[in-house]
Amino acid sequence: MEVKGSSKKMIATQEEMVANKVPIPYRDQCAHLLIPLNKCRQAEFYLPWKCENQRHSYEKCEYELVMERMLQVQKIREEEANLKQGGSIPLISKTANA
Repeated sequence: MEVKGSSKKMIATQEEMVANKVPIPYRDQCAHLLIPLNKCRQAEFYLPWKCENQRHSYEKCEYELVMERMLQVQKIREEEANLKQGGSIPLISKTANA
């Protein structure tokens, strides 16, 4: 499934996320990594030194999503700044009022 404005695809389906009780705020493009991480955490009694590989891959995915959103916001702000500086075509030319 495509997510508008993102380069990552949704891999986990809604049914998989519901079946694995993924909280709604965590149902993003990295949910497919969160499901095995949560299973590992439960199996290892949430010991912090266990499941490091799964945790690292999940956190890396989340970091990449945040950086992608930050770049999108920066691009939007640059476009707005260009419009404020007169980068757009004026509706009435300045010479028409002379």
